[in-house]
Order: sequence, then C-alpha cells, then structure tokens
Amino acid sequence: MYITCLDVEGVLVPEIWIAFAEASGIPELKKTTRDEPDYDKLMNWRLGILREHGLGLKEIQETIAKIDPLPGAKEFLDELRTFSQVILISDTFTQFATPLMEKLGWPTLFCNSLEVAENGEITGFKMRTEQSKLSTVKALQSIGFETIASGDSYNDLGMIQASSAGFLFRSTEKIKADYPEIPAYESYDELLTCLLYTSPSPRDCS
Repeated sequence: MYITCLDVEGVLVPEIWIAFAEASGIPELKKTTRDEPDYDKLMNWRLGILREHGLGLKEIQETIAKIDPLPGAKEFLDELRTFSQVILISDTFTQFATPLMEKLGWPTLFCNSLEVAENGEITGFKMRTEQSKLSTVKALQSIGFETIASGDSYNDLGMIQASSAGFLFRSTEKIKADYPEIPAYESYDELLTCLLYTSPSPRDCS
C-alpha cells in the first residue's frame, strides 16, 4: 500500500508569503524555503518583520482570501486521488491554509499552527514535530505504507529522499543542480503521468 505525499505552496497554490510581500509592499518577505533551508530561522525572521510593520494575522488572511490554486492544480489533485491516497504535508499553518483547502476540495492536510495574541499579532508558531515532512513519511512507513513524495523546496528534500520514489516539481535551478539524482518536472501532466507509472511499485520513471 502506498500514499502520495505532496507539498502545498509552490506545488498546488502560490507561495503565501510572496503574495503577502507583494500586497504589503515589503519585498523582504518574498524569501521562502527555496532560499532558506532552516525553517525556524526563516519564520522567526518573518515574524520580526511583521512586528516592525505592525502587521498581524488579519492582514495576511485578507491576502490569502484572494489567492486561488495554481492553474490546473485542482484538476491534477482530483485525478491523482482517483488512483492514490494523498496527503498534503506543509510547513504552513492552519490559519493560512483552510480557505485554500476549500478551493482544492478539502484534501487531507498535515500542517502546523500559529500562536496569535488577542490583538491579532502573531507571537509564535508551533510545529507538529521536528522535521515534520520527513517525520510524517517515516511514520507512514512505520505502519506499513510506502510513500511517494514531491515538492519544490529545501524542506521537501527529506521526505523526497526517504520515500520509495520522489520528485521535484517546479523547483529552483539551484536545487535541481544540487540534487541531480532527483527527477524534476515542470507540468502537472508530467508529474501525474510519472505518479501513475510509479504506483503501486515505486520506481524512477524518468
């Protein structure tokens, strides 16, 4: 038995922090896990910038409400779910992801949570577990599942490398160059074909 594990931002929906950086006019917030592999360091840096500008959860959620899934993402996910169990594994937060999951048809999502003060200030964040993506695929494997994984960023590499098959999707040129052994795809059709070919006996379909 196998489960397909997918990243969310950059794979199925636009990067939330990039969208908010553009909406707020704060270009520093465009930095993502494609640029900074240490997620705790990245998030603490983001929260510092929000405090400097007096911005909180409400302002970010207003931006998220205007975000739609990437073109073709819902159709890709719908088709994938016809032949594979799917779990979305993201380092985003419940307070960010809920409206996007509605637009994607409520797939199963494992993510984290924000700590928010009564005035809406984001005071911190709580991760489900250390190395949450890698920990999740290892937990699934420990109860008898094979995993197939795909993502675009540094924080996806652990689950990709630990899975029976793993793929980069719309990743950066640097990540693709640093990890040439991981097949990389740019279109949903390519990735869907590969996932279909790979299951139920995962192997490299490149």
